Amino acid sequence: MNRKDLLGIEDLSREEIEEILSVAESMEEILERPIKIAPTLRGITVANLFFEPSTRTLNSFALAEKRLSADYINLSASSSSILKGETLLDTAKNIQAMEVDIIVIRHSIPGAPHFLAERLDASVINAGDGAHEHPTQALLDLNTIRKKMSTFDNLKVAIIGDIEHSRVARSLILGLNKMGAKAHICGPPTLIPKWMDTFDVTINYNLEEVLPDKDIIYILRLQMERQHESFIPSIREYIKYYSLTYERLKKYASPEVLIMHAGPINRGIEIESRVADSEYSLILDQVISGVAVRMSILYLLSRQKTNEDSN
Repeated sequence: MNRKDLLGIEDLSREEIEEILSVAESMEEILERPIKIAPTLRGITVANLFFEPSTRTLNSFALAEKRLSADYINLSASSSSILKGETLLDTAKNIQAMEVDIIVIRHSIPGAPHFLAERLDASVINAGDGAHEHPTQALLDLNTIRKKMSTFDNLKVAIIGDIEHSRVARSLILGLNKMGAKAHICGPPTLIPKWMDTFDVTINYNLEEVLPDKDIIYILRLQMERQHESFIPSIREYIKYYSLTYERLKKYASPEVLIMHAGPINRGIEIESRVADSEYSLILDQVISGVAVRMSILYLLSRQKTNEDSN
């Protein structure tokens, strides 16, 4: 992978995605050792700048950094000088002055990682920017699928739920298209953005019509914090028409179907607990893939940075 930053799936070629997933496979071997640490990033410093709440992504990056022996610092909005009026760029420049090599950033403003990448020498990894992209989530999802399926070509993936607010959905659709799979979108009309028809997807508003013949069903979190904007009449109505219940799964989906969800899960709303904890679920597999994929990305960017510094 010949690039300084990882800002979005939209920027990556199929060959680059395949390289990331291939290296992730090697990283999984490290995670299976009795001593799960390699000296690969010794001497590399990573700053995790998370200006939105995060548990899975932040912990996954921190663990990936630790497994590769990198030094790392975690900075959240509540503990940073941003609360005192400091700009994002000034914060990042101060961190770079400490000779940080890689910055992992999550921010509510779309394009924030791109803004920093253009202005800093450090490599920048997008850990989620507003409703724009979440590339490392899409890559770990692709890695999870790759381990279960023989090929991406013509794979049918249903992505169900709150598409309007989901950076996960946007990145995953881009990734599936690049890898030769087919995305099928389903949700309430008010939660499917009008620009979605510019993507290579099929759109359906009826869950029971979408479930048959799919290889993967990917459930999105209903973003409860945004429902005051009245995108749906009520949570009860959403559950009635779009919740993946065990009964719906058994009645309409293939017996070989696999279930995915980026988390955190609203149990009993977008997905029934019996489904999330079932033999069909890859939700915990996604968590495991997350560490390996982020180890892969950190390694590949650090290698590129080392090459640039030596030239």
